[in-house]
Amino acid sequence: MFDRRLISNFDWVLFILTISISIWGIVIIYSATQGKAEHLSKLYITQIYWLLYGLLIMFSVILIDYHTLQRSAYFIYAIVIIALILVLIFGRVISGAQRWLTIGPLSFQVSELAKVGVIIALARYFDDRRIIKRYRLRDLFVPAVITMIPFFLIAKEPDLGTSLIMVIIFISMILMVNIDPRSLAILIGCGILFLPTMWYFLKDYQRERLLTLINPEADPLGMGYHILQSKIAIGSGEFLGKGLFAGTQSRLNFLPEKHTDFIFSVLAEEMGFVGASILIVLYLILIIKGIDIIYHSRDRFGALLSVGIVCMLTSYIILNIGMTIGIFPIVGMPLPLMSYGGSSLVTTFIAIGILLNIRMRRFKIEG
Repeated sequence: MFDRRLISNFDWVLFILTISISIWGIVIIYSATQGKAEHLSKLYITQIYWLLYGLLIMFSVILIDYHTLQRSAYFIYAIVIIALILVLIFGRVISGAQRWLTIGPLSFQVSELAKVGVIIALARYFDDRRIIKRYRLRDLFVPAVITMIPFFLIAKEPDLGTSLIMVIIFISMILMVNIDPRSLAILIGCGILFLPTMWYFLKDYQRERLLTLINPEADPLGMGYHILQSKIAIGSGEFLGKGLFAGTQSRLNFLPEKHTDFIFSVLAEEMGFVGASILIVLYLILIIKGIDIIYHSRDRFGALLSVGIVCMLTSYIILNIGMTIGIFPIVGMPLPLMSYGGSSLVTTFIAIGILLNIRMRRFKIEG
């Protein structure tokens, strides 16, 4: 029998925010792709379909008690790892990156779903192995392995941005479980010492992106082109913007990847400081709603799941916007709910669906 308390505990604000930002994203995608080749000018229609698929999957996630994810956590993780391996063997290569797995008419990025799989697996592990005092380095070996396996598989594609998100998720969740300060200091110190050696593992184009971040004017028509054109687009929008569908940087095709990585630049040019600020405020409200779910979770697994998801969404928002304004290197990172891409949109809907699920079933823990 259906429990009416599920509806009374449904977070309509979070749900409406999710839909509103997604629809706004479709409008900006439409603006960014008009005047392009026919297959690009119809991308907004594809995004509408992905939105509908995302909604269907979100409601499926909501209907199933999130504790089912706890029981299936390691199975989900195993499927994710197998899928990531299949991507490296059979994956579709686009722009030099082997990130897409094609099944029938659908192509999707497994790395997007892998983030949620890792969050679920880590939440299950930390919930199963509760430590009365504080976690030390030896207690973090298994969760580190859980994180590093997909980290290296995704980095191999290569997808440096998503790999970085994996590390951020791991750090956020070990902070949630109360790590020993001395162990945390050692972990941070090792990370800082390891950073210089990472330079030798980067590909040439990744090194150039980092150098370009420091001085994009050194190669304005090469590696610095993306950052410079993005800054020009954002700055030219001024306070109120040039008007919806009237952005010159995107219309004249000066701005690259404008419907994916640089969609925030298109929005800022057309809707100005006001439009960009409204979007940031909407994201801020969404994050605050997620934090509220963390704070009021009545079981450890739900709280850990929420922490991982909120951290993932927050990281994407900060890194993407920071990338477009030139304070972070360009790593090919979508803006949640706004950027074109079915894998990203559906994964975000799944993540928010899990948050809504935890919020709805709070009363079951409360009694």
